[in-house]
Amino acid sequence: MYGSPPIVLYEYQKTRNTSHPREFLKNYKGICVTDGYQVYHTLEKEREDLIIAGCWSHSRRKFADVVKAVGKDKAKDTLAYQALKQISAIYKIEEDLAELSPEERVKRRQLSVKPLVEAFFAWINENRDKVPPKSETGKGFTYCLNQEKYLKVFFLKDGMVPADNNAAEQAIRGFCIGKANWHMIDTINGAKASAVIYSIAETAKANNLKALQLFRIFADRNPETSGRYQPGFHERITSMVRITSKRMP
Repeated sequence: MYGSPPIVLYEYQKTRNTSHPREFLKNYKGICVTDGYQVYHTLEKEREDLIIAGCWSHSRRKFADVVKAVGKDKAKDTLAYQALKQISAIYKIEEDLAELSPEERVKRRQLSVKPLVEAFFAWINENRDKVPPKSETGKGFTYCLNQEKYLKVFFLKDGMVPADNNAAEQAIRGFCIGKANWHMIDTINGAKASAVIYSIAETAKANNLKALQLFRIFADRNPETSGRYQPGFHERITSMVRITSKRMP
């Protein structure tokens, strides 16, 4: 996420069964930044070479919903507003660290971000009994406490790991908005083909490249793909990004 060419990969599966991300990530080693979906935590328990990091953007959503519903001025005395302020302070420091090297970033996180994160979770534990568990603020507290281990990974493990998975969320937004218009395109092969097409288009956009040029290179080099993921797809699309970047004026 910091300085590396971003690659956007889509894959269609009919269900959210654990077997699908297990297969998709089987050759990946490293850290995945995810929401609180339990399947990812299950995969981490199965493997020693996969680490799941939590998403701080997801951790703030219930609190943000409360503040939005009440109104910012009226919400200033609420626990939800106080939670948002603390998370915002974490993000403010993260923004200041964006241009640092991964090694320096993780050192600065230890010095500046870690104390804020530890204070945030201590504050939640002090205040969790002051709101009903089923209230939006209570649900926000529960989510954060359940994800505490994963929300701490980003500053403890690797300076390359971002605080959230917003990049992935933004990459799927256009697809999710468009799907309401695609009810007539209901074949499995069509869904898989569209995943390949969107992977190329969104990767081009993420790298400020011309999508049409990337499509042409892909078609020339991979005539056998026919809209299906095949072994080495990630490596091939990464190679195409580098080639296209060099050709761009």
